[in-house]
Amino acid sequence: MSGVWEQFRLLGPGWGDLVEITIVAVLTYRILVLLQRTRAMQMMLGIGLLVAAYALAVILNFELIRTILETLFQYGAIAALVVFQPELRAALARMGQSRFLRVFMKIQNPEVIDELVDAVERLSKTSTGAIIALEQEVGLDEYAQTGRPVQAKVSADLLTTIFTPYSPLHDGAVIVSGDTIRAAGAILPLTQTPLVDKTLGTRHRAAIGLSEESDAVVIVVSEETARISIARAGRIDLGVTTDELREVLEGVEPEAARGSWLPSVRRP
Repeated sequence: MSGVWEQFRLLGPGWGDLVEITIVAVLTYRILVLLQRTRAMQMMLGIGLLVAAYALAVILNFELIRTILETLFQYGAIAALVVFQPELRAALARMGQSRFLRVFMKIQNPEVIDELVDAVERLSKTSTGAIIALEQEVGLDEYAQTGRPVQAKVSADLLTTIFTPYSPLHDGAVIVSGDTIRAAGAILPLTQTPLVDKTLGTRHRAAIGLSEESDAVVIVVSEETARISIARAGRIDLGVTTDELREVLEGVEPEAARGSWLPSVRRP
């Protein structure tokens, strides 16, 4: 009788098993969330179809198809790492950007916040396109090197001058580190995530792309609509007010932006 009871006990999960199952479930969910609406998700669906075809070939004893698929699986992993390197790098970068750390992302100097908000407000009123990347824990050296070095204190006058139409640096991004404008005219990576909103231009795609690659806060002013947007952690909030912008820079999440931080677009 005791032997039968021991066998039944093996079927019942213990605390360690439950913890392990929970961890695996959470990690699986997070991976699926990171791959949502990316080319990598399409790749996973394709792999699923190939696995189903392989299982069918084994059941029906199709030796040729099984051999071809086995060879494909053997070298396909290496090819996938090369082809989908941008998506994998963005996913790993977002995994390192925990929600706990983002709560404390803020610019300490209130004078810098005033100058940034003043500049963005001026640019919005004149419908002047602009993109400003605020460096956080992850350095933006590689992107700063693509622009012109500035090394000047952050000021609303300088920022509005840089983005003046037809000026040499107005097309690129400004990179701000602390209270210093490090570079202007910088080139940022474009997101590979398909965007439903076709009105989003290159500046918005670059803002999302940099927020996927780093923990930077990226401010965008639309040249067409004068709308202010903020990109963080692969997400962009469209049509934010200057008050909401100030709250973000001070490290306070606006009520409208709380909740999901998945790659998405929030409209006003």
